[in-house]
Amino acid sequence: MGYELKKTVVLVGMMGAGKTAVGRALAAKLDVPFIDSDAEIEKAANMSIAEIFSRDGEAFFRQKESQVIGRLLEEERCILSTGGGAYLAEANRAVISERGVAVWLNADVELLWSRVKHKDTRPLLRTDNPRKTLEEIYAARVPLYSRADLPVLAEAGLSIDEMAERVAEALIHQRPDVLEGAS
Repeated sequence: MGYELKKTVVLVGMMGAGKTAVGRALAAKLDVPFIDSDAEIEKAANMSIAEIFSRDGEAFFRQKESQVIGRLLEEERCILSTGGGAYLAEANRAVISERGVAVWLNADVELLWSRVKHKDTRPLLRTDNPRKTLEEIYAARVPLYSRADLPVLAEAGLSIDEMAERVAEALIHQRPDVLEGAS
């Protein structure tokens, strides 16, 4: 209540950073729609992300992901959660910053690992040493995530609602062009 979202907020970051959970909570707090780009891709393809990766490969998936993100950014203002790899493509970074604002949920490897180690829904971690794979993906992606319009530190011990509040506060104080509201 009392918030005005002027641009779509696009949550970016590693798998396990909390993009979907925090995005839902933030959307509820701001009383705006929440959209998960991975869910939109799955709905359009009528198959899971893992099935798309397996059948068509990562390059095909990334192409479809870019198309979906571009389409979603043309629609109503919302909180948009993206897959961990979405922000890696230069074209995606450009369209997100042009039509919305990229908010990086910056979580360290320890926190990420604690959240993803018991899940088998991460195609990129289906390796002999998923922890090492996560560390390698993290090292490769952080330089790109750091280009986001607004980094917000994710810390162990913060609830989903506390993280949503942290994102809202960061937007209000640092990006009033995106979000106005009582802080």
